[in-house]
Amino acid sequence: MAGQRVEVDGGILEGGGQILRVSTALSCVLGLPLRVQKIRAGRSTPGLRPQHLSGLEMIRDLCDGQLEGAAIGSTEVTFTPEKIKGGIHTADTKTAGSVCLLMQVSMPCVLFAASPSELHLKGGTNAEMAPQIDYTVMVFKPIVEKFGFNFNCDIKMRGYYPKGGGEVIVRMSPVTQLNPINLTDRGSVTKIYGRAFVAGVLPFKVAKDMAAAAVRCIRKEIRDLYVNIQPVQEPKDQAFGNGNGIIIIAETSTGCLFAGSSLGKRGVNADKVGIDAAEMLLANLRHGGTVDEFLQDQAKFTVKKSEDEEDSSKDTYIIECQGIGMRNPNL
Repeated sequence: MAGQRVEVDGGILEGGGQILRVSTALSCVLGLPLRVQKIRAGRSTPGLRPQHLSGLEMIRDLCDGQLEGAAIGSTEVTFTPEKIKGGIHTADTKTAGSVCLLMQVSMPCVLFAASPSELHLKGGTNAEMAPQIDYTVMVFKPIVEKFGFNFNCDIKMRGYYPKGGGEVIVRMSPVTQLNPINLTDRGSVTKIYGRAFVAGVLPFKVAKDMAAAAVRCIRKEIRDLYVNIQPVQEPKDQAFGNGNGIIIIAETSTGCLFAGSSLGKRGVNADKVGIDAAEMLLANLRHGGTVDEFLQDQAKFTVKKSEDEEDSSKDTYIIECQGIGMRNPNL
């Protein structure tokens, strides 16, 4: 199997962990050996962090591959994949490293495995610089399932910066191949809903304030829809440490989903957290596309101006992505 190694410069894109995750997943799925150099060259602490390392180790275990140079702070790794087996695997960042980013690197691999997988992912569920678990479950999941597969995501424990301690269990069965999708009909916004949460020692009033501020902000622009943002006190046995945040989702008549979210930080008042999330959602709705900014950037795309123009005042673009037509060699 081990032919020519694919060489990847880890400093490209934003010089963060994304290029490493994408390269590792593709290496595993395609059975191509990989070397990544200059890992996270653009970050203030370059090299592998616990989240990246635990993700790499899980991918190695999924396919009985070989991994060299994998240590905290390492800026170069080589990975030699074998056949993807599936099964039960754990990735524990032991920090607030994002479980959602662990999901990102592992999902393509388990889709093209020989048998079903159960992944126990441990770290932060609602962390900065990463999708919140609520985004993954409420937006990413229903849209990605349009490609013709299902995944089950069970949130066992929520974890926040800096302690982590969260855990989700992801269960997935492999597919023969993915179906192409077409998401070009935006429809009209029919529902806006969300959750504003506090966990640990933070008072419930903070959740109510975030929700109320977000609703006020949205109402200025969208007056004809009921905005239902639930304030939530996370149960003690389902959240580790202290945290607060909000996610707001807009759903359209054609099933498109858009989100805005924000996390509380020390010294930032609750109203601002709510307003930040509301403004992000409104910005994602204003542009008139069918997905929000966080689902747009997942692969190589062609962009062309749309011919059938209903409203000439607005430029509409068709964004197409040519998949690799992967068929599962392990099934």
